[in-house]
Amino acid sequence: MSYADVNGLSLRYEEHGSGEPLVLLHGGIGAGEMFGDSLLPALAAGRRVITVDLQGHGGTADIDRPLGPDLMADDIAALVRHLGLAQIDLMGYSLGGMVALRTAIRHPALVRRLVLVSVGFRRDGSHPEVVAAMDEMTPAVAEPMRQSPLYAQYARLAPRVEDWPVLIGKISEALKVDYDWTEDIGRITAQTLLVFADADSIRPAHIVEFFALLGGGLRDAGWDSSARPDNQLAILPGRTHYDVFLAPGLGPAVAQFLDAPR
Repeated sequence: MSYADVNGLSLRYEEHGSGEPLVLLHGGIGAGEMFGDSLLPALAAGRRVITVDLQGHGGTADIDRPLGPDLMADDIAALVRHLGLAQIDLMGYSLGGMVALRTAIRHPALVRRLVLVSVGFRRDGSHPEVVAAMDEMTPAVAEPMRQSPLYAQYARLAPRVEDWPVLIGKISEALKVDYDWTEDIGRITAQTLLVFADADSIRPAHIVEFFALLGGGLRDAGWDSSARPDNQLAILPGRTHYDVFLAPGLGPAVAQFLDAPR
């Protein structure tokens, strides 16, 4: 494991494999190691995979600021520069997907290809019951969540285990922030793969809208694929928002997208 001093953070990251760099961002209340048993080996077989623990997660201690996607996107850009990389491929799941999306928007020159797993570009892209659950989450859930595997992982990795209630409080605040990045999608220059579960927390209509904003699904590709869009969409069967990152088909789909000639 390594640490990069960026934007007031001591950002923990790990590197696996060799080749073209891919930065991999975990979901909320998780850590980079959540990809270790399934996705990471498939991706690190042919590339240099850099897993990152976002602010307040895993081995990265929290600092006095909100868990804002824009702030964390700037952390990722600073890490890329810290590593001396001119450009990266970038993949994020859930909260990490939001950070990856904002990185591609705010720092387009740094991102070659972008993979977004189970993430929307507006808050109302989630099903209404999901939005309602976000509104109802409070810091009080920190105590019962101590019985969860998420806490067990946090307690093992966190530099300050006593910050657990702080993390849950900041997550509950972040979930209530309304956002609409519709106008920003056109600023993405990276070739993009959208990945969702077939029973995702993101509404199917929002998935279609997201793909359309990226130029996908607007016309027939033609028998010779001459009108096929540059950006891609994958729907993984038998999965939900909460386990899509474990889908056996995710690694091969991402590897094929990253390895394809542009």
